[in-house]
Amino acid sequence: MGILQKAAKLLFVCVHLILLSGCWDRKEVNDLALIVGLGIDQTKDGKIMLTVELIVPKAVGGGGQMIGGGDGGGGAETIVRSGTGTTVADAISNLQEKLPRRIFWGHTEVIVFGEKAARAGIRQHLDFLGRNPQARLRANVLVSKGTAKSVLELSPLIEQSSAEVLRELSESQLLLRVTVKDALQMLSGDAGAAALPMVKILPPEKGKQELQTIAFIQRTAIFKKDKMVGDINDKLTRGVLWLRNEIKQANVTITPKGEKGNVTATLIRAHTEFIPKYQKGKWKMIVKATAEDDIILNGTKWNLMNPKYTKMIEKELANGDE
Repeated sequence: MGILQKAAKLLFVCVHLILLSGCWDRKEVNDLALIVGLGIDQTKDGKIMLTVELIVPKAVGGGGQMIGGGDGGGGAETIVRSGTGTTVADAISNLQEKLPRRIFWGHTEVIVFGEKAARAGIRQHLDFLGRNPQARLRANVLVSKGTAKSVLELSPLIEQSSAEVLRELSESQLLLRVTVKDALQMLSGDAGAAALPMVKILPPEKGKQELQTIAFIQRTAIFKKDKMVGDINDKLTRGVLWLRNEIKQANVTITPKGEKGNVTATLIRAHTEFIPKYQKGKWKMIVKATAEDDIILNGTKWNLMNPKYTKMIEKELANGDE
């Protein structure tokens, strides 16, 4: 092989070495503060208080036991820290000064707005999260009856963190579920209207510590022009789910006329469609909802194998769903 050929090959290799990125932008897990829950509150002086629930790194102690620490929430699995600023971005910068590890948003499961912050407006906060390349657009968004910090500070006994409890509740399909992407799409309309699930702290059982409880989805917060203007109960929320074609689980109990016993049916599947209709110079929207139920309890004397009683039950259940 000639000298020129060797030089050409060496030049070829050197050129390609320049194109190799290597590990210049690597991020070690040991250098990251993994955020699982985010809370946004408004202070008395109008500033933003950002609260994060982050995973506690564990070490192996003597005898092979796992050891860890908890401070303010999530038992021994997570800790809670807060920072204050003029905006969410400013609060994050101040919060970072209190953490030895770099904040990482890729594991964020839930974002909770305190009621005061929700009434002041949430568009700019969601806008920041939507622009953050680390933030997950599929993270669940909720509103707290009270402060978001008080929700994240809870120490649930049945899950590893408050964020995990809220994620499980949001994905249970019993009530409304809204992600960051959904909220941004709703608020981008001219009306700036949106509906977000609202959580409330469940009082702890007798003999348990104050923080040993969970938050549960109780109502739905209604937004207009990106500000919370009120809330509706769970019955009206199920009506919203019917309209959005998102009803997945439901039980309906009725008492047939002339009977003392009850009949309970559980929802198997449902479908809602909108049919536009032009009538007398005006447009109308007809909502057609169909459902398939399964009877799980019959406390009456009726034989539900009889088509006569089946039709009566279907009519009663239709009224019950309304």
